[in-house]
Amino acid sequence: MNDDRPLYQRDPAAWNAYLAEGNAKQARKRVGADVLIRDEDNRILLVNPRYKPDWDLPGGMVEANEPPHKAAERELREELGLEIQVRKILAIDWVAPHGPWDDSLMFIFDGGTISSQQSTKLKPTDNELLEYKFCTPREAEELLQPKLWNRVQYAISNSDKSPYLSNGVALKNAPSTE
Repeated sequence: MNDDRPLYQRDPAAWNAYLAEGNAKQARKRVGADVLIRDEDNRILLVNPRYKPDWDLPGGMVEANEPPHKAAERELREELGLEIQVRKILAIDWVAPHGPWDDSLMFIFDGGTISSQQSTKLKPTDNELLEYKFCTPREAEELLQPKLWNRVQYAISNSDKSPYLSNGVALKNAPSTE
């Protein structure tokens, strides 16, 4: 008798083996999760990492099997002692391979506005950060790499549009995340 059911219904063990093979062979993406946080004067929180030459948004790399929004919250806790829940996605940027790095997906989440009381309690809490500061957009543009500044600028000014970018540039008719 011919069984027309899909493999996952006919033979769950074979289906799991198929998935495991695909998981082992398919490309994996590096994923970063940053947070756009502002102070009461609408300045942007930037951090100066010890391990690279440029300023950055707070956040970092997502660990294996960790949701990007949870990675962003974890990084804020670990690096600045800041406990917040991130809000919506402001930007998702596909970054092409560069130097020794493969391509990646970089998220920017909305971290809202923190009070002056919260900002005075900020401090680097691990060895990854040299310092942090709140910057005007003009100051941020001077401190950030151009591709990151493009991503941040998009996140600031296009929060009502599709958050999908490619190398810091919004795509026309980009897929919606709504």
